[in-house]
Amino acid sequence: MLKNNSTQLFYKYYEDWINLYKVNAIRSVTLDKYYMSLKWVTKLAPNLRVCDLTRRNYQEIINGYALEHEKQTTKDFHHQVKGSIMDAIDEGLIKQNPTRKIIIKGKEPSKKKPKFLNQYELQQLLKQLNLEPRINWDWYILLVAKTGLRFAEALALTPKDFDFTKQLLNVNKTWNYRSTTGGFQPTKNPSSVRKVQIDWQMAMQFSQMIKDLPVEQPIFVNQRIFNSTVNNRLETLCKDADIPVITVHSLRHTHASILLFAGVSIASVARRLGHANMTTTQNTYLHIIQELETRDNEKIMFQMSKLM
Repeated sequence: MLKNNSTQLFYKYYEDWINLYKVNAIRSVTLDKYYMSLKWVTKLAPNLRVCDLTRRNYQEIINGYALEHEKQTTKDFHHQVKGSIMDAIDEGLIKQNPTRKIIIKGKEPSKKKPKFLNQYELQQLLKQLNLEPRINWDWYILLVAKTGLRFAEALALTPKDFDFTKQLLNVNKTWNYRSTTGGFQPTKNPSSVRKVQIDWQMAMQFSQMIKDLPVEQPIFVNQRIFNSTVNNRLETLCKDADIPVITVHSLRHTHASILLFAGVSIASVARRLGHANMTTTQNTYLHIIQELETRDNEKIMFQMSKLM
């Protein structure tokens, strides 16, 4: 229960608030972020009571967090903590809003790895793959490059999810790689449950490799998996190919960008990626869409000039 007590320590109030409003209401990966924010609130304001929250000491919490985090991460932290504070105001535990006009600070962003490869670079990467007759991480990399699946979606694939007759992948779950015990869990959102078309070559390759595997067991998982395992392999392959080093998630971006440059509609790309709506796709690939619009404008002007 959330205690209606203004003299309660703020970090305790925040913990109660998370347990009351967030547990079983959000995905476990998101809930973990709230609990991480709780650890920082406890560290930065161990003696602060709810009734003593002011704009000044809340700004001090934000500043303390910003010393070790980038601005966007600090913004996310503020968003999570602010939710509990607004409820405390509604409950009459705080008289004035201490989050008003808060200044979000943060460390300088670290140098980001390239978000995607161009088609030539991707081809060079794929040439480096060691595609053995049995499942390995290079097969995983090829599959993500050709389907745009999320890291956990691809990990959760079982032989049962392949429809070789129709050349389809049924994406309907993810693998909880962050847990020590693993296990299947729901997709990121309802739109992520989808069927993804695969090419005939990949269908034939995988049909031979997985035909004798347990139909409901993940084909890529036989022990605990870490994101770094695949990223380290990718780094080696990228260096061997003499191309920019990317991450597994960048393979997803690469897949989408190649489709967009090839003229595939935003709606089709959004469905293939499992985005909740086209706005997500448009925002993520805005730079590509703008470049395509410039190219389209040149085509439009060329056609119009021929009308005279």
